Amino acid sequence: MSAPFSISADFIADHNARLDGATTEDYHALERTLTRRGIDAEALVRKVTEFGVAIPTWGVGTGGTRFARFPGPGEPRNVFEKIDDCAVIHQLARATPAVSPHLPWDKVDDNAALREKAAAHGLAFDAVNSNTFQDQPGQALSYKFGSLSHTDKAVRDQAVAHNIESIEIGRKLGSKALTVWIADGSNFAGQSSLTKVLDRYIDAMREIVAALPADWRVFLEHKFFEPAFYSTVIPDWGTSFAAAQELGPKAYCLVDLGHHAPNVNIEQIVARLVRFKKLAGFHFNDSRYGDDDLDTGSVDPFRLFLVFNELIDAERRKAEGFAPAYMIDQSHNVTDPIESLMQSAIELQRAYAQALIVDRAALEAAQETNDALGAHLELKRAFTTDVSPLLAAARLRTGGAIAPIAAYRASGYRAQRAKERPAVAGTSAGIV
Repeated sequence: MSAPFSISADFIADHNARLDGATTEDYHALERTLTRRGIDAEALVRKVTEFGVAIPTWGVGTGGTRFARFPGPGEPRNVFEKIDDCAVIHQLARATPAVSPHLPWDKVDDNAALREKAAAHGLAFDAVNSNTFQDQPGQALSYKFGSLSHTDKAVRDQAVAHNIESIEIGRKLGSKALTVWIADGSNFAGQSSLTKVLDRYIDAMREIVAALPADWRVFLEHKFFEPAFYSTVIPDWGTSFAAAQELGPKAYCLVDLGHHAPNVNIEQIVARLVRFKKLAGFHFNDSRYGDDDLDTGSVDPFRLFLVFNELIDAERRKAEGFAPAYMIDQSHNVTDPIESLMQSAIELQRAYAQALIVDRAALEAAQETNDALGAHLELKRAFTTDVSPLLAAARLRTGGAIAPIAAYRASGYRAQRAKERPAVAGTSAGIV
């Protein structure tokens, strides 16, 4: 049996050689521009190379909607093949050194082998994600009417046990955090006690928090609506924050960019959670209407920049307890998931780099003198700076591809994987 196809370092170097001249020229032009503004381009490159965001294992498969899912060629059929695809993303884009598994989707008999597989690709495991929003084959009790907030204690106990098992699996994989998102809620007024469901959730979460290793954190993820459409148990950052406060110092609030009401000021939420020392981190994506899970930066890149502006501000101030975890969480319905994830990682690097070049002193001076437009223009000057040459330089210097998507397409990776991974199912309904 032949070895699975892989993209060689020599192939990447040959592809880069055709682009290196123009890339170097563009970088030096940007370097001169930044130098005039008192910014060290080389220091920025070093910062960008240190930036990393986790890839969700489920993200390398084709997504879908509640109406249909159209599988793509060469999709990974198990978590080991998912790791192979995650490795290609990091190999080319050099921004995704960790993967975030979802349980029980990624449950295996040999966690040591899975950890070894990831390590062989230079990947580590980020937060593990539990799943009590679906019923699994052989599951004794249903989550149709809730999990951690269910009226039946036996159902709650089952959900708690799954989360504790997820912690144990994560510990074996080298993770240090558990992300808990529940779909619990109601579709009719009067269906649930709006008070009791939250009480039951917090009581159940206390058992989960008690099972965390000493150096672990738990991330509480809120979502405004869906699949529940009348009420959701953890619908917003305020409820998430209140729950985290009650659960103690290991509990933090995770921000998914698509889990808010339309037009909510997400960057202000970020600032508040930083202020209260309860920011867990992010699930990055983009949206126009709701939890669309579109590619990060594809709809509103300015909002993404404004989020990173708050993050860099907190970093520069050395805000107490500031240690955010970053993960991409999006659904790829009409694109090659590997391409979308590479581009999303690049957009995150872009927003990060742009936030780094904000003139903090000038911004603060404008704010303190109530110069509204002047302050705004300081942000716009950074946002409108094309840092693409800087990002390309960072990839080149770390062994990645100057043009990751172009290199990926030229490699024939997807076509080769399609031969190795025959489709196992046709069109179906379901988001993932």
